[in-house]
Amino acid sequence: MAFAEIKRSTYYNLVKKMNRPDPDADLKAEIQAIYDEHEGRYGYRRICDELANRGQKVNHKKVQRIMKELGLKCIVRMKKYKSYKGTIGKIAPNILDRNFTAEAPNEKWVTDITEFKLFGEKLYLSPVLDLFNGEIITYTIGSRPTYSLVSEMLEKALKRLPAEHELLMHSDQGWHYQMKPYRYALESRGIMQSMSRKGNCYDNSVMENFFGIMKSEFLYLKEFENVEQFKVELENYITYYNTKRIKAKLKGMSPIQYRTHTQTAA
Repeated sequence: MAFAEIKRSTYYNLVKKMNRPDPDADLKAEIQAIYDEHEGRYGYRRICDELANRGQKVNHKKVQRIMKELGLKCIVRMKKYKSYKGTIGKIAPNILDRNFTAEAPNEKWVTDITEFKLFGEKLYLSPVLDLFNGEIITYTIGSRPTYSLVSEMLEKALKRLPAEHELLMHSDQGWHYQMKPYRYALESRGIMQSMSRKGNCYDNSVMENFFGIMKSEFLYLKEFENVEQFKVELENYITYYNTKRIKAKLKGMSPIQYRTHTQTAA
């Protein structure tokens, strides 16, 4: 002890602490299990919410500290595909105006296109998202960003739209959304069209955020053998995103859980 240059009392206190069981052992195991279950997609805030769902109220700073000790962290994101080619049709006003909240399902939908590069090929994803709960209503995927990619997405989405609705559909100024058939499809269902201002990605930031989450939680975490397997795994991820992935702003529920909960409570 003299060699170590520490007091006798300090030495025995250290030995006592070293022999004491870790009081957070069970919590660490639970945090690791949640992290593994969601394949590394959850940060400390979402893990804190999931612990609360499981009956454990833990301070978010403690969860953050434990995750740091365990080396658990998430990864980053990537840019979107730009479909703007100038004014080739009709530009709609920015009615949404960054008001990304909705009081009920099917009140405000947003859409966009993003690009994947896999196996020397490009794939384009066209989803539509409900601003009420962040749910992905439907999507299409194709090897080229043709108009049919968007028209088929819209056709699938409209099949899920109730007969009575007051829907606002927002997008950027991509050429697909300027096309007469697209605008007519909205008009014929009484849907109001809205577009972001030119070159302003923040006007559709909720859709941008989804693309970032999807790429960091799915694209960069998985290894795919071929394009077909990628498509299957993408469908699995979107199902996971809608049904299981919790959000703090949805009171710790997934998009579909939140929609079901609010409709039951109404």
